[in-house]
Amino acid sequence: MSKQFYLTTAIDYVNGEPHLGHAYEKVITDIIARAHRSLGQEVFYLTGLDEHGQKVQTAAAVAGKDTQPYCDEFAEIWEAFAGRLNLTHADFVRTSSERHKVFVRAVLQKLYDAGHFYQAEYRGFYSARQETFLTEKDRREDGTFDPLYGEVAELVEHNYYFKLGEHQQWL
Repeated sequence: MSKQFYLTTAIDYVNGEPHLGHAYEKVITDIIARAHRSLGQEVFYLTGLDEHGQKVQTAAAVAGKDTQPYCDEFAEIWEAFAGRLNLTHADFVRTSSERHKVFVRAVLQKLYDAGHFYQAEYRGFYSARQETFLTEKDRREDGTFDPLYGEVAELVEHNYYFKLGEHQQWL
């Protein structure tokens, strides 16, 4: 018996409706899944939604809704979209689902208990629009950030970090 082939799409934010770019990625992934199945391989194809993050929270607020009901409404739209594309995915995950929360908590707790995290302060410039921290390299010559980043705020956060360096040999 062959080894199971696992593939996933990006899990999309529910801050808007699906569009052609989303369809392209899902269909290409589905083609890969079907090709592997046609070769007799067992395939696990995952798709779904990322229902966390500032973009989602902001979109819900702009719509005048609480975040979870907003996510529930968009999940129906996205699942119907997957159906219209005739995707052959094995699972449609939602990051707000209880099974996802239970799994993530268990994995993170196991890593924490094994000492794989450390705490440190992070200071940086944050673009809410891009949901990313920027560096000095992202600044233009005049010291400002490109308007594509939207409003940029300097943030200081106390975070947990994974001790990736301890796993270099294995990686």
